[in-house]
Amino acid sequence: MSESTYTVTGMTCSHCVASVTEEVSQIPGVTNVDVDLPTGAVKVTSTEPVADDDVRAAVEEAGYALAS
Repeated sequence: MSESTYTVTGMTCSHCVASVTEEVSQIPGVTNVDVDLPTGAVKVTSTEPVADDDVRAAVEEAGYALAS
């Protein structure tokens, strides 16, 4: 198991959380996505390490951005 935490900017509501969760969940190997709306923290649990670029692409597909 591997866990990584990212910070996503631009989320303001539960729909934002659902969009990010849905997109990141589609990355191969991801088993759980936990989004904390107030802080923007997104914890990704996966069977093996996930490339940051894959997470960034999924977050951008949802319409948001990773904090740098």
